[in-house]
Amino acid sequence: MAALVLLLSPLPRLRGLLRRCWGRMERDLLPALSGHQSPPWGPALAVQAPALLPQPHSGASESTEAPGLLDGFLWMAAPKKRRTIEVNRCRRRNPNKLIKVKRNIDVCPECGNLKQKHVLCGYCYAKVKAETRLIRMEIHKKEGGPFNAPTVETVVLYDGEKPTEKDEGKRIIERARKRPSWFVQN
Repeated sequence: MAALVLLLSPLPRLRGLLRRCWGRMERDLLPALSGHQSPPWGPALAVQAPALLPQPHSGASESTEAPGLLDGFLWMAAPKKRRTIEVNRCRRRNPNKLIKVKRNIDVCPECGNLKQKHVLCGYCYAKVKAETRLIRMEIHKKEGGPFNAPTVETVVLYDGEKPTEKDEGKRIIERARKRPSWFVQN
């Protein structure tokens, strides 16, 4: 003898449909299996719905009671025991999760600040960035914008420097200050 299991559906209408179908099946199929009459075999409809909890069928008529607390819930896993403080601290302070100590720190030869090896010093980069911004402002004043720039190389001259023979035909920008030690001349 085969047994059928009816599973809950999260949708109330679908649950009612499944209960009615189950009631019809009990009414028509069970007497036929006991030998009273032959079942009316015909086309069948199979409905796939997410199942939550199995519920035994109490009767053929649909009940009018309100949905229970367990209807329509998707139960999630919950811990059985509380984690102790020691276990939590061991997990959080695991040496693999801690910040690694940097061993590639060196002193910048230009300014004396600490920096990573093979990385530009942040303090020196800020100075280079500020000087470059000032040079760009001088270029903007001289030419009036980026679209008026000539298609030649640019040479920056500081106080006391004169253009050489290589600088003929190039755009010359003059700065009224001493050349910084980190700004090498080409």
